Amino acid sequence: MILHHRFDGPPDAPVVVLGPSLGTTTGLWDPVLPALTAHRRVLRYDLPGHGGSPSPDRGFTVEDVAAALEETLDGLGAGRVAYAGVSLGGAVGTALALAAPERVGALVLICTSPRFGPPEAWRERAALVRREGVGPVADTAAGRWFAPGFTGAGPYVEMLRGTDPEGYAQCCDALALFDATARLGEVSAPTLVIAGAEDLPTPPAGHADRLAGGIPGAALTVLEGAGHLAVVERPAEAARAINEHLDRAWEGPR
Repeated sequence: MILHHRFDGPPDAPVVVLGPSLGTTTGLWDPVLPALTAHRRVLRYDLPGHGGSPSPDRGFTVEDVAAALEETLDGLGAGRVAYAGVSLGGAVGTALALAAPERVGALVLICTSPRFGPPEAWRERAALVRREGVGPVADTAAGRWFAPGFTGAGPYVEMLRGTDPEGYAQCCDALALFDATARLGEVSAPTLVIAGAEDLPTPPAGHADRLAGGIPGAALTVLEGAGHLAVVERPAEAARAINEHLDRAWEGPR
């Protein structure tokens, strides 16, 4: 599995990996990038079938994406890193922290969950996209992703419209299978959970609180006025929370 990726920030700074949500690309992180790259080397990647990453020729799991990311890190010569991810990108971070705890020095889980609801709903969405393309889910994305009244949804909806339908469907199938609930106690990386107070897909109650309650020592921050893509709606607050957590928990090799 090939994951398109790019680096930003000082080449000799500690590395933080940023994982995107379903239907978005590396561009999801643009609003917070200046604050994160001031003192850190940022590695962003695209999910399979999104942005510059091709769709695999067969299905995969969230754990497979985490393994592909670890291979990417190996190829880049990156050792122990910090990781921050939104939604599906957060699930990849959880999977990486469980599979390779020595690799993850600090973890930030944003608008994500240890289990994304009933598998049937994800399989139905995968079937819809395979049948009709990404148009139907793109048409309703703004309402799912953002709090009412947000006016900047356009570029992010276009990311979804540009996603390969099969890649999107494969990611839905992976989300249907993902359930880390029983293993949260095994996450050893210092963890911050960030939630959007108005997040519809993964509301704080039942998702963020389960992560924060299940991961030993995890902290929880709720961003008011933010929906599912909180890093877009509240970039200053999100970047501040990420940086403060990494300042406390992770300096990394220089």
